[in-house]
This record gives sequence, structure tokens and C-alpha cells, in this order.
Amino acid sequence: MVNGHSASSDIRQSRTSRLSRLSRALRLTPHALRSSRGFTILEIIIVLFLFVGLLGIVLPRISLEENLGSVGRRMVGTVRSLQSLAMLTQKTVRLYVDMDQGVYWPVILDGNQEKIPTDPTWATPLKLSETIRISDILADQGKKESGRVDLFFYPTGRIDPATIHLIDAKNNILAIAIEPVTGTIRMSDERIEPPRPLTILDRVRPLLQTAR
Repeated sequence: MVNGHSASSDIRQSRTSRLSRLSRALRLTPHALRSSRGFTILEIIIVLFLFVGLLGIVLPRISLEENLGSVGRRMVGTVRSLQSLAMLTQKTVRLYVDMDQGVYWPVILDGNQEKIPTDPTWATPLKLSETIRISDILADQGKKESGRVDLFFYPTGRIDPATIHLIDAKNNILAIAIEPVTGTIRMSDERIEPPRPLTILDRVRPLLQTAR
């Protein structure tokens, strides 16, 4: 009987030991699960909150600090849109460019009246970025470095010839040249000067006069 009692006592101790180890394991389970997951939900929420706050600081600066390329592409898009508008309405469109204020806006010529296009895009004048200005414009009125310049878009698709030079705070240049007949628009990071007039040599002039 002694041996039987001793065996039952050993069994109870073994069960107690296993229950004790299981209890410790259960108490350690949250820590173990945390270690396996890496981060708790609270930590992930905090990180996301900080990330969103950082984006709120950085994104406005990125959107406001336009470069010459983005401003140039926007102006080219404006030219293309006004060319299409003139062809669609079969009316001449005038683009006003205020070089001093850095703004530009179109009107549709209807007889003696000027009408703002119905598209909400043109409801208010478009403005250049604060860090970019128009250095000069070469158009039918000649070369101007200040004041206002008018460009015309005709129902046939023809556009007034013009060369616009934009400049940023670091004196980088972007040139936009509009070809009048084909409507081709060229962009360059160097100045585009007008073609020089054809010069006739003095020794050739008598030959031309004789040919007449």
C-alpha cells in the first residue's frame, strides 16, 4: 500500500508541475504573440498617424513649388486648348498675357464684344508660380519685357507667332516658340532668337535687278 500511495503522490506532483508550467505559459502568451507579430495595433496606429502628419507638411510644399518644366507644359496645354476652342466655336480667341502680374486669360471675340469662355477653367485668370516670371515675349507687337501682350487664335487653327521666355529664381530659362502656320510648339532650355532677315550681298543686287 505504501508503494501505491507513493505512486499516486508522484502522479499528483507531476500533474501539478504540468499545470504550473501551463499557467506560466498562458501568462506569457501576450508577450509571445507580440514578439511574433513584431508590432501591436497601437504601435501601427501611432506610426500611421505620424506618417500622415509628415505628408501633410511635405505635400503642400511639393505642389506649390512648381518648376519651369511644369509651368511650360501648362502653358503649352493652354495654347492647345485655345486653338481647339477657336476651331470649335469658329470664332477668334484672344489671349491676354499680363507680364507684370504674371497672369493670362482668354476671351472670345464675338463681333465687337469680348466674352469669357463658358468653360469654368477660364472663369478666373491663370497665374504663374510665384518663383517663375515671363522674361520677355516676341510677338507681332515686337519684343516686350513688360506690360501686356495679346495673342490671337483663329478659327482656321492658325496661331499668332510668338516666342515666350520664362525664367525662375535661379535664372534658368525655358523658351516656348509657337509656329504660326503649322501650330508647332517648341520648348527649349535655351533662348530662341527670331530668325535673322535674309541679307543680300551688294554684288548680288545688280544681278537681281537685271533679272527683273
